Amino acid sequence: MNTQELIKIEDDYFINTFTRQPIVLDHGDGCKVTDIDGNEYLDMFAGIAVNCLGHNHPKLVKAIQDQAEKLIHISSIYYNEPALVYAKKLIDKTSFDRIFYANSGAEANEGAIKLAVKYTGKSEIISTVDSFHGRTIMTLAATGHEEYHEPFKAVMPKGFINVPYNDIEAIKEAVNENTAAIIVEPVQGEGGVNVPDIEYLKEIQKICNENDIVFIVDEVQTGFGRCGTLFAHELFDVKPDVMTMAKGIGGGVPMGGILATEKVASAFVPGDHGTTFGGGPLVAAAANAVLDAFEEEDILANVNEVGEYFLSELKKLDKEIIADVRGVGLMVGIELTKPGAEYVDKLREAGFLINCTSGNVLRFVPPLTITKEEIDEFVKALDEIL
Repeated sequence: MNTQELIKIEDDYFINTFTRQPIVLDHGDGCKVTDIDGNEYLDMFAGIAVNCLGHNHPKLVKAIQDQAEKLIHISSIYYNEPALVYAKKLIDKTSFDRIFYANSGAEANEGAIKLAVKYTGKSEIISTVDSFHGRTIMTLAATGHEEYHEPFKAVMPKGFINVPYNDIEAIKEAVNENTAAIIVEPVQGEGGVNVPDIEYLKEIQKICNENDIVFIVDEVQTGFGRCGTLFAHELFDVKPDVMTMAKGIGGGVPMGGILATEKVASAFVPGDHGTTFGGGPLVAAAANAVLDAFEEEDILANVNEVGEYFLSELKKLDKEIIADVRGVGLMVGIELTKPGAEYVDKLREAGFLINCTSGNVLRFVPPLTITKEEIDEFVKALDEIL
């Protein structure tokens, strides 16, 4: 079938929840993807910051192939070696003590909020304006976009307070005797690639420690090297009580998780939470391959070197339409003085895949393996189109 015939299948049969780009992708290699018509694109979006090793990475592909020949799924009732090995491997690299496997970022955030409520026995969660924590009913309540709330207000849980991001005084004013947790993204992605002041997270941690509030960092998008450290909160020198993760963890397979300190994690006992698919052998094998590749290929060094180069090249673009260039590592955004959707289309037509968020921010989250030469290719095209 051709592109239009395939797209018509969605028009006829899918529940309408996405506005997709009008291409059908077929295969990829490295930072390039090709559609069924043979058109090649430089992927500057990486499946919404998921394909951290790019496409068709040999180590990741082999790990999935090898595991698929052994076990794909066994449920959470039994142990599986890849999940056990990965748990120790990841926790040894962090300040956390315990792990829970999930399937997505929304599910991880849902579990983290439940854990905070169980641990504290309190009923209110503070999150930030322009945040994004998921699309389940509870994580939607935590997400700081009023337009997402409106159709579901009748069934949304109470107890969620949204305050301005990067405003510590707003958090201080919102904290009260009912506050169970503060959940925050180290860098806001969906909100427009917003980078907070260096002291912001430290001040939140201080407030949480003083009031026995659970400090949750949502690293679903910022984690796994996206911002130049394994997890972005490391850049701010803080030690949260709970961290959520997903997206890059499996390099493309659906996986998520919660990391927590022993103190907070101990609040959950058998029956408090669960999952059927979380931490299955196939996805855990993929996650192990991703973490191994990070070490063997020095992925973080590439993120820092190429990310710094990318930002510097973007800042050279002298255009009245550019209001700001910002980001950390390979999580980068250009804020425009007008809506950005048309530039997504123009860049796609020129062979580049990007995303526009918050209406006027062009967001770039390419594979962490991208090269300076590919950055040059993209910046040249962006300059011409802007």
